[in-house]
This record gives sequence, C-alpha cells and structure tokens, in this order.
Amino acid sequence: MIALLAVGILILAGVLIAVGRGAWKKKGGRKKDRNTLVREANKALAQNPKDANALNVLADVYFQDQEWEKAARTYALLNDLVATNPELDEHTILLRHGLAALRIGDQAAAYKSLMLARKDHENLFEINFNLGQLEFKRKNYERAVNLLRAANEERPDHVQTAKYLGQSFFRIKRIRESVALLRKVAEAEPDDKESVFFLGQAYFESGQSEQAQRIFGHLRADPVYGPRASLMAGSLHMKARLYDEAEMDFKIGLKHENLPPEIMLEIKYRLAATLTRKQQLEDALGVLQEIARVNPNYKDVSAQLARSRELAGNKNLQTYLMAATSEFVGLCRRISINYFPRSKAKVLDISVGRSDHVDILAEVHTAKWEDVVLFRFVRSSSAVGELVLRDLHSRIKEVHAGRGLCICAGTYSEGAIAFVEARLIDLISKEELVKLLKRI
Repeated sequence: MIALLAVGILILAGVLIAVGRGAWKKKGGRKKDRNTLVREANKALAQNPKDANALNVLADVYFQDQEWEKAARTYALLNDLVATNPELDEHTILLRHGLAALRIGDQAAAYKSLMLARKDHENLFEINFNLGQLEFKRKNYERAVNLLRAANEERPDHVQTAKYLGQSFFRIKRIRESVALLRKVAEAEPDDKESVFFLGQAYFESGQSEQAQRIFGHLRADPVYGPRASLMAGSLHMKARLYDEAEMDFKIGLKHENLPPEIMLEIKYRLAATLTRKQQLEDALGVLQEIARVNPNYKDVSAQLARSRELAGNKNLQTYLMAATSEFVGLCRRISINYFPRSKAKVLDISVGRSDHVDILAEVHTAKWEDVVLFRFVRSSSAVGELVLRDLHSRIKEVHAGRGLCICAGTYSEGAIAFVEARLIDLISKEELVKLLKRI
C-alpha cells in the first residue's frame, strides 16, 4: 500500500511538472508563438533571474531558431541550476549547450559539455561525431578514431563522419582504412578538395602512384590545394624520370598567387633539379639563384649553385654526370683508352652497374710494362665510400686484373682511402678527372 502511494505521488509530481512547463507554451488550448514565449519568459526572469522554466523556454527557442550565441549562454545558465532543479533534463541541456558552443567556436566549452553528455549515452551519434571532430581538431587522432568509428557504425552513410575518420586514420598511418573512407567521401562529394587531396596522399603513401598522380594532376589548378598538389605531381613525375611532365607540374604550382614561402622554395628547388637532369643548366642556375635570394641557407642550394656553375662551363663533366648512359659509357671508354700516355689499350669488356657506375676491362701495353687493368667510373659528385672499393677489389680478383682504378667526379671517404693503401687500386678524384677530360 505504501509502495503504491509512493508511485502515485511520483506520477502526480511528473504531471504537475509537465503542466507547469506546458503552461509556457499553451494558452486557451492554442500553441503560443515565438514572440509571446520570449516575452513571457523574459517577464518571469525579470522577477526571478533563476526561473528554470523560463530559461528552459528561452533556450529551446534560441536553439530552434539557431541563435547559437544566445542558446549557448542560456543553456550554460540552465546547467548551473540542474543540481537544484531535478525536473531539468541535464542530458539535453549538456548536449544542446555543447552543440551551440561548437557553432560559435567555443571549442573548450563544447568539449566539456559533450563529454559530460556522453556519460551513459556512449552510442549517441550526435555526441560521438561532434566529439570526434573536436578531438581531430585538437590533433588527438587516436581518440578521434575511437569516437568517429562509433559514429560511423551508427550512421555509415554520414559523409562528414567518413571524412574526419578517414583523415584521422591517415594521420595515425593506418593507410588502408584511410583510403577506403576517403574514396567514399570523394565519390559522394567530389567538390570536397580537402578530402580528395588527402586521398591522393593516402594513395601515395600506399604505393599507388598512378592513382595518386591522377588526383594531384587534377588538383594542380585548385587555389587552395594546387601548390601542394603540383609539388606532389612533379615529384612523382621526377621519380618516374618524366622530366618534361615534372617541369610542367612545378611551373603550374609557381603560377599560384599567395604561395606559402616553404612550398614556393621547395617547388623551385625541385624544378632546379628537374632542369639539371634535362641538362638545361642555365635555366637551373637561374632558379637556384632565385632561391638563394630568398633564403641562401635553404638545403644545399649553395653547393648546387657552385656545381651548376661548374657544369655550365664544362661540357665533358656534364656528359660524365648527366648525359644518357650510352654517352657516359662512350666517354669512359675514351678515358680508359687514353689514360696511360704513350700506350696502346684494347677494351676487353664493358659492364654497366645498376648503381650508376661502369666497369671497363682493358689490356694495356706500354714500352715498359703490359697488364690487364680494371677501370671503374663512378657517376657521382659526392664522396665515394669503402663499400664501392671493396666491390671493385672483388671484381679485380674475379677478372684476374693486375690493377684497378676508381674514377669519380667527387671525393673519397677516409675509409675508402684507408682500404686501398695496401692494394693495387688508384683513386682518381674530381680534380684529376677534370684534367683527364681536358686532355682527351
């Protein structure tokens, strides 16, 4: 009997609360209009600034009318009254305050309210999506993935969830999941250039160069993503040794207005490298000088300038370092035949290595001696290390040569020099190579 009485009291209390709140919205059986609700609520608040029913009505009106600043402020006041007004719906207040705060850019307040609203409502899409978006913007990508994945399970058709989840997967290097989601976003919203660009990057990271190239090529003209897309497209073409296409990509990137300085410098740096590979050294030199005027310490621009000036004045050195393999081999053959003064040399074998070097085995006759000599021409202007010399030494023994020579357009490391001290291998560096080239 006592239990039934208690239940009856609870039901009656609920009815009275509902009637009290409904009184704000109806009069004479008719629904009140917005202005009447606002006027009566403000009148009640003038008498009692903490009137929970009046604040609730105002908050609902502002939220429905998308007056986000007023809604956020009013729901914040309501949240302070929850502890002393059990009839207030705390979850709805927190959720709506979080959403309104998010709309006005108050991310800290939005995050706090949505986190509290998520308690006992962990599967609610609206909370998981918005919290996941906030975690993404805070660069908490692991947390964003957990929240957005839950939202995606509830609404797999929601494109914005797929967008932020795909980008979050990309950030934490889960590329396969990223590609699947971002491709879905790109198909649903092809004008979402941000997601399309991220898809291109995901393709690039996963080794799908053709798909990446197609996307970056399409985005080159975009005013926002065009510069970075041009840089990526050109870099992919460079890697494929398609230098004409790479040059075009980089030049399209440089046409954009308001280029970020770091993007501009990198595009010019790679354009100079492309022009150098095309043996357009004067043009490459001009681009390097432009970089040096902006930032003389950018990467190895100073060294590249010196190298380009040297190559521009030495056609044979250009051929040695940059010409087609057939021209390089022809030049090396002439060097090996004419290396020893007043001698006769017969080439026995030519072997082109995959690491940009060529070995020429020659039988050399002079007035005082004759021997089989193995020449190794290394196509590099950097320091040659010990491993190259060890490999050359093995080749000398393999072909039964009496001695060996290593010729490069750079220098030799300390380890390389130490390795040949007790062996019949002579090291020819750039200075001696330049003299040889002049002589032949």
